[in-house]
Order: sequence, then C-alpha cells, then structure tokens
Amino acid sequence: MESLTSESNVEGVDKTQPAQMIMADTVYSQGHIVTLNAINETAQAVAVKDGQIIAVGANTEMASLTGENTQIINLQGKTLIPGFYDAHSHIVATGIVGLFQANLNSPPIGAIKNIDDLVSLLKQKAEQAPRGEWIQGFGYDDTLLSEQRHPTRYDLDKASTEHPIAITHTSGHLIVANSLALKLAGITSKTPQPDGGVIRQDKNGEPNGILEEPPASHLVSDKVTPMAPQKYFSAIAYAANLYASKGVTTANDGAASIGLVSLLKAASEQGNLLPIRVNVWPTADAAQAAYGITLKNDRIVMGGVKEFADGSIQGYTGYLSHAYHTPFHGDEDYKGFPRHERDVLAEKILKLHQAGKQVMIHTNGDAAIDDALYAFRKAQDTFPRKDPRHVLIHSQMAREDQLDEMVELGIIPSFFELHTYYWGDRHSDIFMGPERAARMSPTRSAAERGLRFTLHADTPVVPMDPLFMIWSAVNRESTSGRIIGADQTITPLQALRATTLDAAHQNFEEKIKGSIEVGKLADFVILSDNPLTVDHQAIKDIQVLKTIVGDKLVYSAKP
Repeated sequence: MESLTSESNVEGVDKTQPAQMIMADTVYSQGHIVTLNAINETAQAVAVKDGQIIAVGANTEMASLTGENTQIINLQGKTLIPGFYDAHSHIVATGIVGLFQANLNSPPIGAIKNIDDLVSLLKQKAEQAPRGEWIQGFGYDDTLLSEQRHPTRYDLDKASTEHPIAITHTSGHLIVANSLALKLAGITSKTPQPDGGVIRQDKNGEPNGILEEPPASHLVSDKVTPMAPQKYFSAIAYAANLYASKGVTTANDGAASIGLVSLLKAASEQGNLLPIRVNVWPTADAAQAAYGITLKNDRIVMGGVKEFADGSIQGYTGYLSHAYHTPFHGDEDYKGFPRHERDVLAEKILKLHQAGKQVMIHTNGDAAIDDALYAFRKAQDTFPRKDPRHVLIHSQMAREDQLDEMVELGIIPSFFELHTYYWGDRHSDIFMGPERAARMSPTRSAAERGLRFTLHADTPVVPMDPLFMIWSAVNRESTSGRIIGADQTITPLQALRATTLDAAHQNFEEKIKGSIEVGKLADFVILSDNPLTVDHQAIKDIQVLKTIVGDKLVYSAKP
C-alpha cells in the first residue's frame, strides 16, 4: 500500500490481518483502492470473507486467500472506496416525497417557476384523487418563485376546495395549507400562537395558511390520513435503492417517530426491501420506546436522539444573534426565534445526556448554536461523560469562537455544505449578506482546529449525492457560479473523509465502517474515477458504477 500523500510505491498486505489464512469469498483486485485508513494508504486489492474485510494489499498478496470458490472481481483500474456514510438525512421521508407527493421544487432541482405552475401541478394531483383525499407536495421555495412570496391558502384553494392540501417548503420547516385543511385542523383567527411556532395571518387577522415550524405545522400534518404500511414499505425500498445508486451504503433517518422506527425494522426483515444499512435517530419523544425495540439484523441500528434548537434561515425561522440582512416583513431587528427557550432546551439535553444518550441538535443560526453549546456545557459540567460525541446538525452560521468551544467540548459539527450551492446566492443577497454568507458552513475553519466534522445533504431537502457534496465542499460554487467563501474550501481528501470515515465516527461506527481495513464491513463503492486525483471541477461528474453492502451487490450502473 502507499500513502496518498507520499511518492512511495511500496505495497504490502495489512499487518493486522489474521495469521491463520482462510479462503476469501471475494477478492476485488486490479484496482485503485482508497483505504482512508489512518495514514491514507492506497492498495490494489481487498479480500472479503463473510461480509468482512480480511486483507488489503497488492494483487499478488491475495493468492494465498484465493480458493476454487473465491469470486474474483477485476476492478479494471477503477477506484474502490469505502461506502458513503450519510451523516444526516431523512430516508423514509425521501421515499414518501419521491413516490407520493408533488415535486414543487424550482430549478435546478425541479420545474416550478411560479405559483401558477405550483397550483396547476396540485390541481392535476387532485383531479386524479378521490374527493376528500389529502393532496401533498414538497420543495417549493418562495425565493425562487417569480412572485417572490409563499403561496397561501387562497392560492391552494384554486387547486381544490374538495381536497385538503398541505405543501412543505424546501427547508422542511414551513407548510402551507388550503382552507379545507385549516378547517380540519381547527385553525381559525382565534387559535392561539403555539410556543416555538407561528400561524401567519393576513391583514384581516385570518390564518393565511402558512405555518412556521412543527408546533404550528403539526396542527395540520397530524390530521393527514396515515398511509397503509405497504406504501411505507414501497417508499423505504424506493429511497434505499435511490441512495444505493449514489453510493450510499449507510443511510440515516434523522428524526424518526416510533412508527417510522417500527416500519424500518419491519422493512429490514423483509428480504430486499432494505438493501442498505440505516442509522436511525429517534426524536426525543420516541427515544424511550425506540431504544426498547429488539433489532434482528445489522440493516438498522439505533443512533443518537434528535432535538431542535431553531428552524431554517431560508424560511426566516433560523435563530441569529444579529438581524437578517433583508428585514423580515420590514422588521429590521428580526433575528428569527428559538424552538425552545434556552433553559428549557438545556433541561431536555441534560436528561438525555444523563441517560447516556448521544444528542444531535438541529442548529442553523449562530444564536441557536449558542443555546446548544450552553446546553451541552451545562450537561457535561453536571454529569461528566467521556466522549459523548454530541452533534450540531447543520452548524450553518457557526462563528470562530463557537468552533473553539466545540473543540473544547468535543462537539461534532455536521455541515449542510450544499447550502453554498443551492442557496449561496440568496444567502449573500437576501438572508445573511455577503460577509456572513461567505462564512456559512465553515469547514476549513473547523479543519484548521483539528475539529472532526461531517457533511450531509438533509435529503429530501436536496437530492442525495455524496460526490456532489464533495465537489461543493471543495469548490463552494453557487448555482450562478459565484464562489461563496473561497477561504472556507477544503481538500478532496478532507471532504471524502467527511462523507465516509468521519461520518461513521460521528455515529460511533468507525470500528466497522468508513474505511477499507481488516475487520471492517465490506461496504464499498466502485467509481469511474478517483475523486482525490481528478480535476476539482470534475468530481461532480464521477459516476457510481457499483455499490456493495456486506460483499453483496446492491446497485450496478447500466452499461
């Protein structure tokens, strides 16, 4: 093997392999294998037995492990890397949105350009559904609609007044309901504003259909008729195969109810419904019951507990220490709002920390990060724990002093770095202003501190595509081609580790996943090119050729 940072051509089998030779089930050879081990060595071949790696080294060193029943996979010079590890997304929601909801995204993800387009698509859905059936859509972005506003109940009523309609903003933190949906939810001008959420009203004081954050939006979403289990299974299979096609071998469900945990467990026990692995983060409400579920295989594992400190900056619900660049509804002091008061959040985290749980807190704005760090410090001071690995999900507007505190507390920031591509222009021009936007998702600042971080896509917010995530972190280009914070770019190696080994480490799975080393699971991706050696701009064009989970082929690109 040779170091990725060395000119050496020295090759050799991994010295930690077992002394007693056994015959491999599979040998992957004649390739460029990026191990991502501690010293970033490369190799030509890897041998696998019973779904685990038993040797890594040169082609010639696999002969003693090759028997008459060993399958030889000739990589033909292609690149083999560890399977991508999804640091944060919502795999079940991805399937539900992809199969059963209207795609309301604007370019570059979808085709919706204005509210008329949105209404027309919802109307088509309604015309194909029985009267009274819920119509749902996902992904609209008010800042990409030509009207530069959110649709309202009155817009959605044009799609149907005989079907309740609820559509979700691209951030996932706001929904819009039509009049029938509001009626079913019992929302009127007299409905009190819920803590941590907002029921927006028109000039006459009537609810206009826009509901900010779950304390408000759940008033409607809780009324949606649940799908039959078979539809959920179809959604899980759809999403799992989609993730596999992008090289993901371990996915995430990052805020699972007890119902979703149970469905994922059932799917994992039904043949090929779940071809990849899933790390599940139950919500705080579901955690106690979720951790009591007996899992029968290694397809799903229970991870940390998901909590929320704020909402979405592009939805104006992210919580900032300084006002938004463009005043929200003319309020020049508006800074967003927290999901919980600081001490309430701290008490929630304290209980989870005391119970030995890992906590993953959604934090976009820097004020929300302040609250989360306060909560983590208080929890650790009260009940010291070694290596709790609490995580700040998104960490979008993390300041330098906050990164210092993360180092001190052993906190892992997981960056939704694709914000720089999908929303970089609007963060610079509308939400944050140029200076703060240039510092969003400060990956290089984290790396310079030796702070271990991960990258994620928060799918279905944006499409799952780890290679595009790596490209984005390396280049930080927006959809218009503008560079959003050139001094926060990172190297391809740093980005690749953040989507493999460091992501596995985030979830306490680094001993079995994330690198190609003896004893780890045979979860691999075969790529058309090496992301560490191609031109930086070409990373996004690399093709996933095959995805392998536990030495089993779960995806193969069409010739």
